[in-house]
Amino acid sequence: MSKTVSIRGAVTAENDVKSISSASIRLIERIYFKNGIKDEDVINITISTTPDITAFYPARAIREAGHAVPLFSCVEPSIDGALSGCIRVMATADSDNPVRNVYLSGARALRPDIAGRYAIALDGPSGAGKSTVAKLVSKTLGITYLDTGALYRALGLKAIENKVNTKDEKALEKCLDKVEVSLSYENGVQSVLLDGVDVSGRIRTPEVSMAASNVSAAPYVRKKLLGIQRKIAETQSVILDGRDIGTVVLPDAEFKYFLTASAEIRARRRFEELKAKGQNVVYEDVLRDVNERDKNDSTRAVAPLKKAYDAVEINSDDMTAEDVANLIVATVKEDVL
Repeated sequence: MSKTVSIRGAVTAENDVKSISSASIRLIERIYFKNGIKDEDVINITISTTPDITAFYPARAIREAGHAVPLFSCVEPSIDGALSGCIRVMATADSDNPVRNVYLSGARALRPDIAGRYAIALDGPSGAGKSTVAKLVSKTLGITYLDTGALYRALGLKAIENKVNTKDEKALEKCLDKVEVSLSYENGVQSVLLDGVDVSGRIRTPEVSMAASNVSAAPYVRKKLLGIQRKIAETQSVILDGRDIGTVVLPDAEFKYFLTASAEIRARRRFEELKAKGQNVVYEDVLRDVNERDKNDSTRAVAPLKKAYDAVEINSDDMTAEDVANLIVATVKEDVL
């Protein structure tokens, strides 16, 4: 049974019809999307504006956008030092989902806990191009790219080197208990360190990919790495890619995307990548590995591959990595700047 929740949101706008209308509609749509609600779930929406919002009524913009819900609008009293050009919303709704308050553009200043930083969660199946896109987004926005997949690959490599069955949880825990895995950055280049040794060039083989998939299903391993990832995200703006970033690792991430593509296209991309690195691979073998990993990732008991309800799905069959990155960057800039 759904419970009644109150969802807060705010956005800033210039005092003109176009800016007020656009900001109001964007705020409501983001609140709806991030909280998985629709008009039929909403009991009422209260809107307040700072006294300098006079050119147009946000409530009218919301109504003209087609939202047939009870609306109440008022003007806030003038307070010295208050944020100017601000539109605030309080939506009361019936929902089973966690409350996701939404603060966009200049209104982020109202939330010291999020002002100046944000997190982007990029999930999707193997070979969808997540790491390539994440690196492009990281470079364009000037934020940290935390390669979670590389961390799991490093642990998978450790298990392989110690001839440990990557599906044997007890054996994995014994093998990995004292292992230290971390990421370092120098001149914009990321290195993966396994017990202090750079293994960046040894973790991108099909064998290690499969081991990483198996290792990542072990509760002990996920717990070991979860704290590392969250700690980094609490101190700076980051983009993380993986299988369960938006559902488990960073469920409160402001921006969530689910990047996918057909198995055939993902296998072709992976095949060409490995060939370019000089590896002797067969396309049919790569396709089989992709399908097997998809099955493993989506059916495992712990943190299976799953699109978060508040994630934007992007199918990259007909898109380049640059196209996908530009789409994400545009959305983030619209909401943050």
